[in-house]
Amino acid sequence: MPLPFVKMHAHGDDFIIIDRRGQADPITAQIARRLGNRHTGIGFNQLAVVLDCDDAAARVKFWNPNGTPLQTCGSATRGVADRLMQETGSDSIVLRTDRGLLTCVRASGRQVSVNMGEPSLDWAAVPLAEAMDTRTLPLEGEPAACSMGNPHCTFFVDDITAVDVAAVGPALEQHPLFPAKTNVHFVQVLDRGHIRLRIWERGGGVPLGSGSCCCGAVVNGIRRGLLDARVQVHCDGGRVTVEWAGEGGVVLTGSVEPVMQGSVFGIG
Repeated sequence: MPLPFVKMHAHGDDFIIIDRRGQADPITAQIARRLGNRHTGIGFNQLAVVLDCDDAAARVKFWNPNGTPLQTCGSATRGVADRLMQETGSDSIVLRTDRGLLTCVRASGRQVSVNMGEPSLDWAAVPLAEAMDTRTLPLEGEPAACSMGNPHCTFFVDDITAVDVAAVGPALEQHPLFPAKTNVHFVQVLDRGHIRLRIWERGGGVPLGSGSCCCGAVVNGIRRGLLDARVQVHCDGGRVTVEWAGEGGVVLTGSVEPVMQGSVFGIG
């Protein structure tokens, strides 16, 4: 059975969208792993499956390339919103994810903003293995933690080029302090409105960017008193803007670009 897909990216964070509105959802962990393989499949950082929804324009489910589900993806959410806003001719749309109802709006050019919801700051919500202040964790480097629907651990470093992300990321992702594993960020503060960010992504490795990781890194930087309420985040693949007033939702804004569309065969 051919399965149509669209591939897009947001500042290098690539994802595929499979629109199954009005149809059954065929995606399993095994299929997600197959599609996510960059040699024998399509390859992606995340897979977004678009489904029917009673209280929003669509429901969106997300998968990592290793076949694990994830609760949120800022890049793919904006990609789905971009396509559905083009489809309806509107400048705003509401999508349902495991984070709840997310409002997306058209910004300038091909940019899309999404309110990613309020970050979870309590240790149990991240989650961490034991009670502690999430602004300073008892690990070497004293990172901060929060959740944007998925867990984030942020290290603030003087020189980001000195960090071998691929070497240190896997052990930190699976550290016993994080029972659900974690995304790991390394942040160099350029000034109060600009950071340089590199990422080890839970279930994915080293991406060129990640919307939810950008949000988590900025939230943790604001909580530590290092950043202002509006921050430009420079990732390996490009730049996004994150805004958070210290309470309420985190707003992520950046471009999304189509790459290709086609069909994959042998599914189902």
